[in-house]
Amino acid sequence: MSEPMKQIRNIWISGLLDPSKVRMTERYWLYTGDLEQMEEARKQVLKSEKYYESFVKQESWKSTRRDLNLKEGDSHSHCKWIYNPTSDSIPADVTFFNWRKHYKMSVIDTPACVDFTPEVDNALRAFDAAVLVLSGVDGVQDQSIAVDKQMVTYQLPRLVFIDNLDHKGANLWEVVNQARSKLQHHSAAMQVPIGLEYNFKGLVDLVQLKAYFFHGSNGEKVVVGEVPGYMDALVSGKRRELIKTVSEVDDKLAEAFGGDKPISAADLEEAVRRTTIARKFIPVFMGSAFKYKGLQLLLDGVLNYLPCPTEASNYALIPSKSEEKDTLVALAFTLKRKYDVITYLRIYEGVIRRGDFVMNANTGKTFKIPDAIEMRKDEIGVPHVLRTRKDEMGVPYVVGLNNKVPYSTESRKLDLGVPYLTGVSYDEAIQVAHAGEIVAVHDVRSAPGDTFTDGLVRYTKASTDVSELVSGVSGVQV
Repeated sequence: MSEPMKQIRNIWISGLLDPSKVRMTERYWLYTGDLEQMEEARKQVLKSEKYYESFVKQESWKSTRRDLNLKEGDSHSHCKWIYNPTSDSIPADVTFFNWRKHYKMSVIDTPACVDFTPEVDNALRAFDAAVLVLSGVDGVQDQSIAVDKQMVTYQLPRLVFIDNLDHKGANLWEVVNQARSKLQHHSAAMQVPIGLEYNFKGLVDLVQLKAYFFHGSNGEKVVVGEVPGYMDALVSGKRRELIKTVSEVDDKLAEAFGGDKPISAADLEEAVRRTTIARKFIPVFMGSAFKYKGLQLLLDGVLNYLPCPTEASNYALIPSKSEEKDTLVALAFTLKRKYDVITYLRIYEGVIRRGDFVMNANTGKTFKIPDAIEMRKDEIGVPHVLRTRKDEMGVPYVVGLNNKVPYSTESRKLDLGVPYLTGVSYDEAIQVAHAGEIVAVHDVRSAPGDTFTDGLVRYTKASTDVSELVSGVSGVQV
């Protein structure tokens, strides 16, 4: 396996209806430098127009949005509540960022409502692993069960993240037991909280036996210390529980555990990774996205315990052949947006370079790749490459497949007033996209069932199509 392949993670995050997972994505942008200022997501189950009107009249809400050119209802994250007089709808989106400098993370953030599973269902084939978000207060909910079933269906190794430990009524161990009983998870906690509710201060890592505290206005300063003395008995018991649970599905660890041999941090970490990738064990992480606690440790857990593309069972052809020298095989899926459609390609084998010609194996049509881009986000939640500008009418410039005009660094308007992308140069575009990566491309259209190759093979695999809005009642696109 090549080193670049080891440093790729394609992750699906879902599980909660409240803003928790939205906050998680936003925090990651902040920690990686893609976001300069936080804008809190808010839960908006807008059941009536009257409630909506009273909500947006709050001056503090409007003034905050005005400063950042945001609409009411928007957070920086793509996955947001959108008001509809008859139903509540949430779009899904894909974002990218680097973690610990060398690791490339592709994350799809999707709605968790059981009525939105058609949208969720269509995007999962392009991703290798998942993070199921549960509430430390509400526990396992109906949508948690529905989303977990989707993860099982697509055989995704997964972690659990229990959020909201800072909330009143948080009951971590009850939620862990619910995951075992209601979701049939063979799981154990990887951490122990230092305090709960308003007294939630940090976490103890049961593998490394270190305490972690999160300082700074955004929790960006992670301070590592010794385990508080009063927690020694609890930490020792929970670590033994973790080792026992993993040893039940891992022979190597079971031999050491049964022989009363000391279990090192490296041995335990390797066993957790083996069993997680094999989908025999589910590690449980915890924290508070709202209070900026535990999110860096969760991302480290993604790197340490979830598979890279060649280790995942969600592959197109032979895993050992997923290298640069192989024939191109890429699966297409789309995200529909207000102005246009974004096409993403998950590359299973080979590479895509700017200027390459690729063939739709289903239709036989050939396309030239003008750009392969890692999509980001702009100030109103529409994906883009660089910071985009606004035209005189206040309409955002967006990336789209129909924006067939030369890229420009100047802010212009088409004669018909249609916005198009500005501020993009080829220097910022990706020159080469490798096997295992997910990238957005321009001017490449796809339909359900489309697979892209370099024309030398005729392999096909069903594509995915994620619609922008799905009715919360019928599942029909609105």
